[in-house]
Amino acid sequence: MSEPALPALDVAALADQLQHDPAAALATLDATAQRGDPQAQFLLGQARMEGRGIAPDAAAAVLWFERAANGGLALAMNMLGRCHELGTGTPLNLALAAVWYRKAANHGLDWGLYNLANLLGTGRGLPRDDAAAFALYLQAARAGHAKSMNLVGRCLEDGVGVAADPAAAPAWYRRSAEAGDFRGQASHASLLLAAGDVDGAADWLQRALSHGSPAFLAHLRPSLAASPHPQIRALVERP
Repeated sequence: MSEPALPALDVAALADQLQHDPAAALATLDATAQRGDPQAQFLLGQARMEGRGIAPDAAAAVLWFERAANGGLALAMNMLGRCHELGTGTPLNLALAAVWYRKAANHGLDWGLYNLANLLGTGRGLPRDDAAAFALYLQAARAGHAKSMNLVGRCLEDGVGVAADPAAAPAWYRRSAEAGDFRGQASHASLLLAAGDVDGAADWLQRALSHGSPAFLAHLRPSLAASPHPQIRALVERP
């Protein structure tokens, strides 16, 4: 006799429960993951990676991501690629990262498209191909991926992987900024500043500073401190 079917997994509810009461979510996740549900396997992998309600174990997380990826879940394919790219829970292997990013990209996942484009654009794990990278960034941007929108603008402005079209770049920078990417916000602000809209630029730069990565902020702050505009200098002079 076959085992009774488990009730449909409420992914949103369990993901929220993992954030606020992880221990309570683990029993359901483990039972459902063991029965082969890719979404449960992915969430369980996240719990193991981040130590939510259970001891962190990156290697165990990779095994769950792999099971979910082989079960057809694009999010898990992308996460498995990320693990191989960074050497998290598994040996660093850029060629294998590219394989999994491509699988995620083939499913139309925006992050898979973006991550594969990054490898192609830098020649890591596979031969460099700027045109292919741009095409992937554009596909991800059209799907709403904010970081890719900024990079589409950058490629168009600089003519990387596509014929240079500086007039088309500002619209992509603005879309990226409005979608919340801190690099897009800085790019958009730079163009506003060049056009003389200092107040508008300061507003977008403040947003970028509020959530930029440490490496990004370390690069941005000195240039703002050297600005001829008091409004811009004030953004980094404040205690």
